[in-house]
Amino acid sequence: MKLLKPFLFLMALGGATASMAQSTDEKIENLIKQMTLEEKVAMIHGNSSFTSGGVPRLGIPELVMSDGPHGVRPEHGRDWVLDKDVDDAGTYLPTGMSLAATWNKNLGYQFGRVLGSEANYRGKDVILGPGVNIIRSPLNGRNFEYLSEDPYLAAKMAVGYIKGVQDEGISACVKHYAANNEEVDRNTVDVHMSERALREIYLPAFKAAVIDADVNTVMGSYNKFRGEFATHNEYLVNKILKGEWGFDGVLMSDWGSVHNTKEALLKGTDLEMGTDLVLSSNSVSQTDASGKKLNKTVYDRFYLADPAIAMVKDGSVPESMIDEKVRRILRIMFKTNMIDAKRKKGEYNTKAHQDIALKVAEQSIVLLKNNKQLLPLKKSLKSIAVIGQNAVRENAMGGGSSQVKAKYEITPLQGLKNLLGNKTTINYAQGYKIARGQQADAKMIAEAVDVAKKAEVAIIYCGWTHGYDYSKWSDNAYDAEGTDKPDMNMPFGQDELIKAVLKANPKTIVVLMGGGPVDMRQWETQAPAILEAWYPGMEGGNALAKVIFGDVNPSGKLPLTFPKSLEDSPAHKLGDFPGKNGVANYNEGIFVGYRYFDTYKVEPAFAFGHGLSYTTFAYTDLKLASSGDSVKVSFSIKNTGKTAGDEVAQIYVSVPDSKIKRALQELKGFERVSLQPGEQKTVELVLPADAFKYFDEEKMDWAHETGDYAILVGSASDAIKLRGKIAL
Repeated sequence: MKLLKPFLFLMALGGATASMAQSTDEKIENLIKQMTLEEKVAMIHGNSSFTSGGVPRLGIPELVMSDGPHGVRPEHGRDWVLDKDVDDAGTYLPTGMSLAATWNKNLGYQFGRVLGSEANYRGKDVILGPGVNIIRSPLNGRNFEYLSEDPYLAAKMAVGYIKGVQDEGISACVKHYAANNEEVDRNTVDVHMSERALREIYLPAFKAAVIDADVNTVMGSYNKFRGEFATHNEYLVNKILKGEWGFDGVLMSDWGSVHNTKEALLKGTDLEMGTDLVLSSNSVSQTDASGKKLNKTVYDRFYLADPAIAMVKDGSVPESMIDEKVRRILRIMFKTNMIDAKRKKGEYNTKAHQDIALKVAEQSIVLLKNNKQLLPLKKSLKSIAVIGQNAVRENAMGGGSSQVKAKYEITPLQGLKNLLGNKTTINYAQGYKIARGQQADAKMIAEAVDVAKKAEVAIIYCGWTHGYDYSKWSDNAYDAEGTDKPDMNMPFGQDELIKAVLKANPKTIVVLMGGGPVDMRQWETQAPAILEAWYPGMEGGNALAKVIFGDVNPSGKLPLTFPKSLEDSPAHKLGDFPGKNGVANYNEGIFVGYRYFDTYKVEPAFAFGHGLSYTTFAYTDLKLASSGDSVKVSFSIKNTGKTAGDEVAQIYVSVPDSKIKRALQELKGFERVSLQPGEQKTVELVLPADAFKYFDEEKMDWAHETGDYAILVGSASDAIKLRGKIAL
């Protein structure tokens, strides 16, 4: 149970539990009473690149934070320069979009446990993830870190992740709150959307993180929301996060997202980080009234540093406001055994952690297309042509703040060699070059065509990249912090390469790498087999090889719609992306992703939830039973093929005769089922009352519409297998 109102909670529980909780509260209040104003303020802002101040004389340590969402960031001490000769090469997990493609809630928990354990080992207190911003446009440069276009799927995967991290005694930090859906103008853009879109699409994953996962920290985003910066936003932070949801943890800024001392103090910012990145110098000399030089650092110039002290002293804000922020920080410190207790030691880059990375990669790979069952390939093949720079590219250190120094990284080419050994001849051609301004290279394409002609099968590894030179922080492109894609067209002349290779060898498999969809119209109909591999982590090459050759049956499902063209995406068709004149209007409202494609009958390249298998599944025997406002759903799935496999059954709710404008259908449940050939299982789950509600903007509350509801069960949003109806 979440401690929202401490004293009422204690009275209700009584006994030993009450005594224990009260003891912690008393310790917190006693510490606050002993602190000077300066010591309190030292705790609410950064004092190095990734730490905030402690109070050594009272035994209060610094709070140590680290990116990132799929691995602990490389070590750089208290500055921004990477350290050398330190033990910071760890587990590089697949990225967030990969995790969501598994549709495996338990695997989300295991993913979080790996992060929490490795952060613990590295001496961190807070790991800055997961990222749960909705994938609104295919172009957002940080989509690869995020989970889904769908709030329900994002919420379910995030809850497991957060619980996994925090069960290791480390605080998770759900980010970026809220409406951070573009990168190029993230520091200035003012996001405007309907209240219904906010509540139904953009907030549910954050709400689940707070209420269902009891997340310890939340990171405010860079952008403005309805005219106020999100990190100190009265409506988002004080009214919703801390008010409606009862969040009692720490709302920290993104690095450099605080802009005003008084607003930060009054409108909910508890901890200011990264402002040193936007200040002009690393230190500044100041003098007192007598002209004596003061030793002031850049950190004293933070908004919640000296300026906050001055505001308390001149009466602009009460000191109790500082106390509340310190109270929240101390609360998570006690919760994670940073004070008066010993935290268990974590583990780093273990075989068990690497196995989780492999499992996530295996379950995330999506078989988009498989004409004439070209896949899986047979290991009796004598020759394979492997084409594309993505076949040999390591990606761990790319993407900006999510970079990870991997202990090792198995590339796709190496994965094939690991699986096949010397039994099959593998000839490699680069095909294209990852370089700024690079176009199709006729010589490289000719070399690729030559090796493809001589091979029984060709595999092209293509798609996106995080940038050019991963050793340079700012050399980013496509899938990276601070940048967005210019369009959905694959760079470096890859379309020309794919068309030429397909012509040379019709048995060509296209493997897409990266953070989201590409425009495939030039070659999709000619390609017999297409796989989506995302950024699959340190074991990605092994996972891909096992899927391609059938050691693993593909079971990933798309966590976002792949449109045929960018113009079909609702953010671009109906709304603004990026913002215009500093404002982004989300005119598409609730019609994000499949909600738009399904409702407005726009055919995608590949639908939300889509993913093929090497076996087949039959859905039968749908049964519905209501209990109050909830509905119990049961049905059977049978593996009707000859190969063991996993199926992700998806449950959608539709309101055929709704009097309000609704999406055709909305995901409200899913279950991953493992089946041997011929095996059948019954799936049972309960759709709670919330699954049938919409946000009423007039009443400013959730509402239920009386009438008939359709319950749809299928393998994708465009592959509904069972339909039922129930009155509620």
